[in-house]
Amino acid sequence: MENNVLSPLMQRFISHFGEMGSRWGINRTVGQIYALLYICGRALNADEIAEYLSFSRSNVSMGLKELQSWRLVKLLHKPGDRREYFEPPGDIWDIFKVLLEERRRREIEPTLSMLRDALLEAPGSKDDKEVQKRMREMYELIELSSSWFDDVQRLSPETLVSLMKMGSKVKKLLDVRDKFRVGGSSNEKE
Repeated sequence: MENNVLSPLMQRFISHFGEMGSRWGINRTVGQIYALLYICGRALNADEIAEYLSFSRSNVSMGLKELQSWRLVKLLHKPGDRREYFEPPGDIWDIFKVLLEERRRREIEPTLSMLRDALLEAPGSKDDKEVQKRMREMYELIELSSSWFDDVQRLSPETLVSLMKMGSKVKKLLDVRDKFRVGGSSNEKE
């Protein structure tokens, strides 16, 4: 990135992340700032970000605060320089995990809390009993997926890649396992 000029490829990537940001629950500016920091490959200060993206300094500051609240950028200081620098986590898997953790904290945990409270209430009618039954099903599914998420978070990136590459092979493996269970014998052949 010579002379703080973005190539057309970089501009396209940054623009796309701005558009996608609004679909993910962050504003366009925040998405574009993050995309710039991600593709840049080095820590940038707010003035550099503002110059690259032609944003006001105040918009950049607000965007950086939002990214910090999501734990998607780290604040750095360089010796002899009073300015603050920002960079995303270096590993794409760390970024992925942070995004999932933050989505869980902001979206899933409040839903689980509401469901827990609702399930502790004594149903006031037959309809409420049915509603609680459906809420319990939702609660159990979210809890199960949350537990699975915890397990996945502990896997190494290499293991995650292998798991993802297995794709539908996992289903075939489970189908074979179920076939042996139903048949009652592990000596059955396909």
